[in-house]
Amino acid sequence: MRHLAPQEIRTFFVTAVTHPRRRIFQVEKMAALLKDVMLDNRNKRRFLLHSFVIMPDHFHAILTPETGSPLEKSMQYIKGGFSYRVKTELDYQRPIWQPSFTEHRIKDLSDYDTHVSYIHENPVRAGLVLDAKEYPWSSIGMDLDPMPAHFQR
Repeated sequence: MRHLAPQEIRTFFVTAVTHPRRRIFQVEKMAALLKDVMLDNRNKRRFLLHSFVIMPDHFHAILTPETGSPLEKSMQYIKGGFSYRVKTELDYQRPIWQPSFTEHRIKDLSDYDTHVSYIHENPVRAGLVLDAKEYPWSSIGMDLDPMPAHFQR
């Protein structure tokens, strides 16, 4: 029997894409800044961050919004926070993001594992590295938030 996560616990696989798929994250300082924005918001407990990858023109993440906070707010912290910081810290004035983002609510442990694997293997599939552990803009090997308790093995 398949056990779905309780409705009040919402873990999502999300994707946000740059405008118009501009490869801004192939520049190290841009990728480093986005990683810093994600980790800073995680440290402020605005969401749990389980996994992520920053690709040249998009990012994927698995996150659990803070209790009572909509997913849109978590994405605003990331996308809006990055947009603000890149303009003020790096004087980048072009549009950053395509509007909105895509989301998939993680249903169970198998779905969680599938999406973590997808995130970690994305740079390999894109031909950026031969081994996922070589890619510097991924959470692989990082000590982030564990999977939510309702997905525990």
